[in-house]
Amino acid sequence: MTLIILGESSLTGLLRMTLDHHRSNLPGASPEPLLVGELTLEQGIRQAAALFDQAGLAYGHGTDNAIDEASWLLLEALGLPPDQLPDYQRELTAAELDHCNRQLARRLHERVPTAYLVGSAWFAGHRFLSDARALVPRSPLAQFINDDFHGLIAGTPGIRILDLCTGGGCIGIACALAIPDTVVDASDISATALTLAAENVALHGVAERVNLLEGSLFEPIAGLYDLILSNPPYVDARDIEAMPAEFDHEPLLGLAAGDDGLDIVREILRDAARYLRADGVLVVEVGNSASAMKVAWPSVPFDWLHFAEGGEGVFALTRDELVQHAGSFR
Repeated sequence: MTLIILGESSLTGLLRMTLDHHRSNLPGASPEPLLVGELTLEQGIRQAAALFDQAGLAYGHGTDNAIDEASWLLLEALGLPPDQLPDYQRELTAAELDHCNRQLARRLHERVPTAYLVGSAWFAGHRFLSDARALVPRSPLAQFINDDFHGLIAGTPGIRILDLCTGGGCIGIACALAIPDTVVDASDISATALTLAAENVALHGVAERVNLLEGSLFEPIAGLYDLILSNPPYVDARDIEAMPAEFDHEPLLGLAAGDDGLDIVREILRDAARYLRADGVLVVEVGNSASAMKVAWPSVPFDWLHFAEGGEGVFALTRDELVQHAGSFR
């Protein structure tokens, strides 16, 4: 999804005055309406974005800046699709302002991620249900899927894909939508997360091709796959302590992975070859823990993937490479 955002014109005098009015409206202050007066949609978005910047909100749950975040939140609050051009000059009604202010207050004061406030997020061009049962969908693996899997899997019928640590199911479901005849197994240790994944499977009508399995990593897995994909927990202890408040709303089980962020990745590297076909490939996102991987396994030829739209920390290894370096992963 591409958010429809506003241009970069300077803030209006109305907005400057409103900022002064709202300086006491940040966390710790008494709650007052955040958007006041007769406002167009554009003015409301710009005021909200300015308040986000002033409050020092953290992004990274689907957007990377205040304007996109404000656009997404207000458009969803108004029932307007965020991927279609709205009428920015339409005036907001009193009822609409009240609803927007309620959502803005939670985003500002409670630091709830926008995806959880609006109940959905976008991944690989598809809308997914999103709430605190699983991490907000966000991963450069969306680009990997949309870019024909970087040519790493053959375009033959009967491809089998395993999505480890599926959470809300977005990666596995996006794979099934990208390759209509593929079969996907999606596993997670969290029964709670899998209830959300089941709702997303139903939403996208892929129940016949996406199987949800409960268990730790390969525990519930049988058979061989052409591709194993995973966005596992990979945040190290230091980063966990430093995470902005927005991340406190997400399940820690989906984030924390020990002192160096590699606790789960080690298990995946150790066991993945047993579940890959002869020409199979393992693709895993490790984010900031990529540097720790290079230190831990300097002789392993990780293929670090590149993405046109940004994103890093995703590696690929073939089954042959996993077998060749198996001794390093024990």
